[in-house]
Amino acid sequence: MEVKIGVQHAPREIVLESGQSAEEVERAVSDALAGKAQLLSLTDDKGRKVLVPSDRLAYVEIGESATRRVGFGAL
Repeated sequence: MEVKIGVQHAPREIVLESGQSAEEVERAVSDALAGKAQLLSLTDDKGRKVLVPSDRLAYVEIGESATRRVGFGAL
């Protein structure tokens, strides 16, 4: 699923494809915002970790997991 993270005082957002479920991402974000964790820690599809200080989070957009469309055709 696609996750977009807005960081305060940063001109661009962080975009990653994560294998985590929407509930796991939401739990990690809520823990970071509640002060239970100093960092928001997410793992992308390739196993890389993305760490964002919780006090710098502007927004987090959790997208739906979509299957890749291949080929030509009318939609």
